[in-house]
Amino acid sequence: MEVTMVYIPILLFCFFSLLNRLTATAIDTINTTQSIRDGDTIVSADGTYELGFFSPGTSKNRYLGIWYRKIPVQTVVWVANRETPLNDSLGVLKFTNKGILILLDRRGSVIWSSNTPRPARNPTAQLLESGNLVVKEEGDNNLENSLWQSFEHPADTILPGMKLGRSRITGMAWSMTSWKSEDDPSRGNITCKLAPYGYPDMVVMEGLEVKYRSGLWDGLRFSGVPSTKPNPIYKYEFVFNEKEVFYRETLVDKSMHWRLVTRENGDIASFTWIEKTHSWLLYETANTDNCDRYALCGANGFCDIQSSPVCDCLNGFVPKSPRDWDVTDWSNGCVRRTPLNCSGDGFRKLAGLKMPETKSSWFSKTMNLEECRNTCLEKCNCTAYSNLDIRNGGSGCLLWFGDLVDIRVFAENEQEIYIRMAESELDNGDGAKINKKSKAKKRIIASTVLSTGILFVGLALVLSVWMKKQQKNRKIADALERSANHMHKEDLELPMFDLGTLACATNNFSVENKLGEGGFGSVYKGTLEDRREIAVKRLSKNSRQGLDEFKNEANYIVKLQHQNLVKLLGCCIQGDEKILIYEFLPNRSLDIFIFEHTHSFLLDWPKRCNIIFGIARGLLYLHQDSRLRVIHRDLKASNILLDDDLNPKISDFGLARSFGGNETEANTNKVAGTYGYISPEYANHGLYSLKSDVFSFGVLVLEIVSGNRNRGFIHPDHNLNLLGHAWRLFEENRPLELVAESLVIACNLSEVLRSIHVGLLCVQENPEDRPNMSNVALMLRDDDTLPQPKQPGFFTERDLTEARHSSSLSKPCSVNECSISELRPR
Repeated sequence: MEVTMVYIPILLFCFFSLLNRLTATAIDTINTTQSIRDGDTIVSADGTYELGFFSPGTSKNRYLGIWYRKIPVQTVVWVANRETPLNDSLGVLKFTNKGILILLDRRGSVIWSSNTPRPARNPTAQLLESGNLVVKEEGDNNLENSLWQSFEHPADTILPGMKLGRSRITGMAWSMTSWKSEDDPSRGNITCKLAPYGYPDMVVMEGLEVKYRSGLWDGLRFSGVPSTKPNPIYKYEFVFNEKEVFYRETLVDKSMHWRLVTRENGDIASFTWIEKTHSWLLYETANTDNCDRYALCGANGFCDIQSSPVCDCLNGFVPKSPRDWDVTDWSNGCVRRTPLNCSGDGFRKLAGLKMPETKSSWFSKTMNLEECRNTCLEKCNCTAYSNLDIRNGGSGCLLWFGDLVDIRVFAENEQEIYIRMAESELDNGDGAKINKKSKAKKRIIASTVLSTGILFVGLALVLSVWMKKQQKNRKIADALERSANHMHKEDLELPMFDLGTLACATNNFSVENKLGEGGFGSVYKGTLEDRREIAVKRLSKNSRQGLDEFKNEANYIVKLQHQNLVKLLGCCIQGDEKILIYEFLPNRSLDIFIFEHTHSFLLDWPKRCNIIFGIARGLLYLHQDSRLRVIHRDLKASNILLDDDLNPKISDFGLARSFGGNETEANTNKVAGTYGYISPEYANHGLYSLKSDVFSFGVLVLEIVSGNRNRGFIHPDHNLNLLGHAWRLFEENRPLELVAESLVIACNLSEVLRSIHVGLLCVQENPEDRPNMSNVALMLRDDDTLPQPKQPGFFTERDLTEARHSSSLSKPCSVNECSISELRPR
């Protein structure tokens, strides 16, 4: 009986402790009589957010933070003690009678506090339905009067309703800073904030250096993010008044979960929660390609992602260091060809651009464009002007002083900029300029004389070009007649290059210029007289691919124009020489990036995802949208070339075939392709169709996700190839084990899982079960439920070996390890 009486107080203590924790979990408000200990949580009134203690990733440190309560994947949106973690679970959050939140460690030392700016009479702290932890006077629901709020102290996340900017009265800045890692929420090296200088725009900093800039706000959007448009998901606003300047997003559907995150790799990404897949969907990212790198082209240069090279000088400017510029070092930028004279200068109008950096700028919200122009002319160091706001015909004035930095081409941008130029650099129609009556007659006379001279020179040039063309045509005709294979000029529909020109461009096809070698012959890097870089594909005399393949590739590619297909510039046929000339792609082929360990880390998941979708777009064009209905028949990693920004381009059309009308399949006695990528029906029966390319695409997707080749794949537990291994993991509900180790930590899991699923659908044994490329493209982007895949074809090495022996695959073939598009470094 005595023993029982001893335990009663202990039981009562445990009961009331448990009751206190249950009570704490059920409330959204803290008063000065309550404490929050490790294990207690505060929940917002609608149950969306939860405040408590957590340990990120594999870390054992404890932090006070806020996360989504109903989402199974713990997603932390705010951390209090980022720099001062607790090393055990004995921390406690208290609320003082002065209205200050304090976090104490086991010794009672304060390791974090809210630092409320003024004392409160009856303070309370509340976790709002927006996820905002607010300290306020009890009963006062006006956020403007709050004593402190977590929304004014962001971590790496901006939630709907949060401001990204600063107070112009107190100087307080509301910025995002990345976590150091998934295990460490302390301040990382990436910060997203509103630039504190000039007319404000958003910048992403890596340490003290600008990594990305959004471009200034033009009244509708940031000029460097033209994709930001009215949409059904969220509304956005930019506020700039006497008190504050900030950017803010608010959800149309309040029930959605939405967050804007600054990631450790420098990306600023928006995510939305998809309940169906129980995963975060990457909705959009701000910095998307190479031209988004800050000041890539230097001062007075501009970046055009559609050009090669991407950098060029503004009209009237020339490279400051031509030698560096020629080797793609654009950091020194451009300088004026003709210096400004101040009194006689004019302006050249440009549009469709991301506006230059505003570090050295001045603005007025009341000036009109004419007043803006006159003000710029009065100041000799003013280099450009523009409207601040493009709405309703334009208003306000923005002046730039000094160099113009970080410009890129965005054709859809409507904002116009007027760049100051010396009078001699201005042409008719190029923009406003200063006209002096005293020089009017001289200009007319000079123009007349100049026009007459240009006319005579033009006629002489036309005659000279015509004569050279006639000579060239005669040479081509002679070469065609001498061709051992009797190829006729009319067989090809693309420009002809002279052999001497190509020999000069490639240093006489030197070993130093050799990029790679394959079944067709060799590939050389060349530079034409106009400084264009080219890839020269030269048919060798003992090539296993012959005249038919040469003509086939030339005629197909010239008729196919798409951003995800390699561009053919021309060909050369002289004597025994048969040469194709392509655009030069410096990043070589995809197989180098996914199969070689030294390069694989350069391809993070967003880049791999972009490559997968780019290949899908290229195939969709070939199968459905082009003038011809083309089957590639040799789609593989080494035939996917990558441009400056790692965008994929399908190459090598030597084995391609086209269909006409309603044809969907054909039969051949000469099977061609590459082991590991060809479909079963093609290898075994010579039957090829659009679904043959779909099979090859599926193999490519699984190779890109896993970083392993289909052929030669080895696993200690079985003798399956990559397709069989992927199928086995999918059947056992372990598909993530397929993912390359370098991708697991930072990938978008829902996208990766979807890619694996689509890849398996594409490699099903029966071609009728495989989706067409139109459906594949939709599957990769939509979040609809996908059908269950059936067993893949050729899922063991034995299958491939038997197919190889039973077919005539080797005549002709494109050997994966010796491909025309496998470019090796010198």
